[in-house]
Amino acid sequence: MHEPDEGQTAPALADVDLARRVPAWLDWAEAAQRLGVSISKVRQMIKDHELAGAVPSPGVGQRIPADFIVDGLVVKGLPGLLTVLHDGGYDDREAIAWIYDDLDLPGRPIDALLENRGAEVKRRAQAMAF
Repeated sequence: MHEPDEGQTAPALADVDLARRVPAWLDWAEAAQRLGVSISKVRQMIKDHELAGAVPSPGVGQRIPADFIVDGLVVKGLPGLLTVLHDGGYDDREAIAWIYDDLDLPGRPIDALLENRGAEVKRRAQAMAF
């Protein structure tokens, strides 16, 4: 995300337009199919912070970013990162916004996760808690 112009403030993570930030979404049935589990298991995975879900735009049900599931598995490092973010007071919507934000890692945390650089992202999230 770019720095706000003088006199402007960056939107709070809870107010970020997730539909514009996240390129592709899965409903719970699609996520279940990709993971080879039941919809109730997907619900439990969200509750246990193994996955995160949010309503990307008004009138649409809760969705999961498609990037969170690759080759039938939850992206390596995502559950640990979600736990750190939730322990830091983030809800799922804020966690998804943070994961898709440009934090000079280089790039977005989701890119680092997809490139198996999750430890780098988790350290950044832990540092925010202090």
